[in-house]
Amino acid sequence: MHQHILKKINRPIILMGYMGSGKTSIGKKISKILNIKFFDLDELIEKNYNKNVKNIFNDLGEIEFRKKERAMLEKMMSKKNLFVLSLGGGTPCYFDNIDLITKNTDLTIFLKPNIQQLSKKLFKKKLNRPLIKEVQTEKQMLEFVSKHMLERIHYYKRAKYELDYDLGNKMDACNKILKILDKFCS
Repeated sequence: MHQHILKKINRPIILMGYMGSGKTSIGKKISKILNIKFFDLDELIEKNYNKNVKNIFNDLGEIEFRKKERAMLEKMMSKKNLFVLSLGGGTPCYFDNIDLITKNTDLTIFLKPNIQQLSKKLFKKKLNRPLIKEVQTEKQMLEFVSKHMLERIHYYKRAKYELDYDLGNKMDACNKILKILDKFCS
């Protein structure tokens, strides 16, 4: 059904956005629909260093994590074929990562769910996320996410495409991405 996409695209599809915005789950769905490879940058780092992101953050600190993240991003962006790559929420915001990304592909998509939905989701899963594990209430989570998103939005908005969607309907996000890819190929 989407064979024309596979014939016309020879670069990675990059999904970026705030933590919890569905980059990995949506990326997996898109790769399955298109029958192409999917990579999650955080998972690649975890495999390479045999530690989860939370432990890398705790053991080495954020700066060392960001250096490892940059090295893995460079490795992935050097590949000149079609695959889906979901970035960590902070990946585009450090070093000149966003320049590296946009220089190597124009198939960059900023996943932008409703911020209230995102805050509620993150509050429920905060213990697995080093940046938000100390947040005490849902109201504080909304304040934190809103402020942090404001700091990062400049980087996310450098994506070629911006996708507003309902966090509860990831198939809708997938369909919107497929429409973007269809237009890109026509």
